[in-house]
Amino acid sequence: MPEYREREKWGNKTEFMLSCIGFSIGLGNVWRFPYLCYKNGGGAFLIPYGVCLVTGGVPVFFLEIALGQYFSQGGITVWDICPLLKGIGYGTTIICFFLNIYYIVILSWAVLYLFHSFTSSLPWASCNNDWNTKNCWSQSNVSLEANNWTSGEKTVDPVVEFWERKILKISSGIDEPGTVNWDLALCLLLVWILCYFCIWKGVKSTGKVVYFTALFPYVMLTVLLIRGVTLPGAREGILFYLYPDFSRLLDGQVWIDAGTQIFFSYAIALGCMTALGSYNDFHNDFYKQCIIIACCNSATSLYSGFAIFSVLGFMANQQGLSIQEVAESGPGLAFIAYPKAVTEMPLSPVWAILFFFMVLILGLDSQFVGIEGFITAVVDLFPHILRKGYRREYFIALVCSVSFLLGLALVSEGGMYVFQLMDYYSASGMTLLWFCCFESIAVAWIFGVDRFYDNIEEMLGYRINPWLRWCWLYFTPLITAGIFLFSIITYKPLTYNVFYQYPDWAIAVGWLMALASMVSIPFFAIYKLFSTPGTFKQRWFFLTTSTLKPNKPEDRLEVALKPVESVSQNPTDLSDPPPYSSIAVDSEPTLLK
Repeated sequence: MPEYREREKWGNKTEFMLSCIGFSIGLGNVWRFPYLCYKNGGGAFLIPYGVCLVTGGVPVFFLEIALGQYFSQGGITVWDICPLLKGIGYGTTIICFFLNIYYIVILSWAVLYLFHSFTSSLPWASCNNDWNTKNCWSQSNVSLEANNWTSGEKTVDPVVEFWERKILKISSGIDEPGTVNWDLALCLLLVWILCYFCIWKGVKSTGKVVYFTALFPYVMLTVLLIRGVTLPGAREGILFYLYPDFSRLLDGQVWIDAGTQIFFSYAIALGCMTALGSYNDFHNDFYKQCIIIACCNSATSLYSGFAIFSVLGFMANQQGLSIQEVAESGPGLAFIAYPKAVTEMPLSPVWAILFFFMVLILGLDSQFVGIEGFITAVVDLFPHILRKGYRREYFIALVCSVSFLLGLALVSEGGMYVFQLMDYYSASGMTLLWFCCFESIAVAWIFGVDRFYDNIEEMLGYRINPWLRWCWLYFTPLITAGIFLFSIITYKPLTYNVFYQYPDWAIAVGWLMALASMVSIPFFAIYKLFSTPGTFKQRWFFLTTSTLKPNKPEDRLEVALKPVESVSQNPTDLSDPPPYSSIAVDSEPTLLK
């Protein structure tokens, strides 16, 4: 039988940390957190954010990294620690696949903006372009303002028209997909090519790229912050961002926003953190590294808020509006509010180039680590096939090509509606909360929290803080389940820009995307219970018994020096089942065969 390549390892500890930072710190930290902060009580929002952070986000983050490092397995096969709930692995991999398809579209928007920024005057600063309508108005177009005011017609800012009519070429609804915007499609292809060459050689190439992609955004955020705080109105923007409104803590939606932001921000329940941890050495001190990564993640969210809201304060000052009127979430802030602010700055093309290059880099490392997580999960599922020769590189090329072709639907004239549909349902807060709850149950209640603590002590050589034990046992399942149920109870159908209501068939498609991952847990568990031979007690025993063994260096040395002895087992004799550490990796319990 042809040999296949051994599993890779990080070149050093720094590469692992930067990869985690690069993936977990992305566009959500820079725009979604500041927006949610001012929306939900300013500085008071930090209270529910902190509670959800220490009871939910950080414990699950530690759990996924520890599982990956101990067993050296990706997001699917690592859940052989509890075969009954292996659907967790399949479901999180489905979420990761959806995320990789639509998240990269944001980068194609950024690339197209970047190309348009290389001009002497920014094209979204004026109404003198072929995509502008008669209702377009800028400060230099005073006569049009007067005409529109007297006729009662509503004026439109050139930044909005550039975004909707030039970049998106947006149609009137999701049921009018129109044609593919080929300028966006070429940008999408360019970003996919960049991602492929970032990961095609595995973590050896990924680890080198993150030195730049993870660190450069901090340089840019600092530059933008320095510039932002020197602009008129910056102080009002920052005060608006941080001013605490403690009355909002009684609103359940605030706690939902805090919980979902944590799970988005820490990029958990996607299988990717498990994949990153799986490339660590067995005795790597991931505990201290995870503390540093968690601090960097939350600190970046706070830090970016100062940079963003100092600029929004400037915008409000220039336009004579309240900050709430100029602050928008997600793409609205990245591709409408900030480009508008840039037009008011000296040397505006330079600032536009720097800004959109930062957007590209912020999203790029999140994207290629997300692809790496998906690839790792599938390759570990079929190592005898995909680790031979150059098959892994061919498989990555296939995944990138298929994802690009599927992504063309998101760069059509109706693509923005498809994008929001996927963002709201396929990788939403509900799905992430669902999987985080089951992850903690699988490890703490079925695999055994004390046993898991012993495994961590094997790797680190010391006992970690008992707080995580209590979180995995009680706090994390309760917090995630509570927020999940409340989000279902208060569910509202998706809209675009408040006014556009998605048709029923589109909402149904959205729920199908959400359920495609969520039902994998109960469906897989039911299938295993009914397909496994034996009594119910026998089936339950084998389906809740780990089939993995740790990837200890001393065990690998022992195997290399000593021939493997054959172990004969009676498949019907359940009186003395073998311990989990004696069962080979990537095998099923004997009874299941």
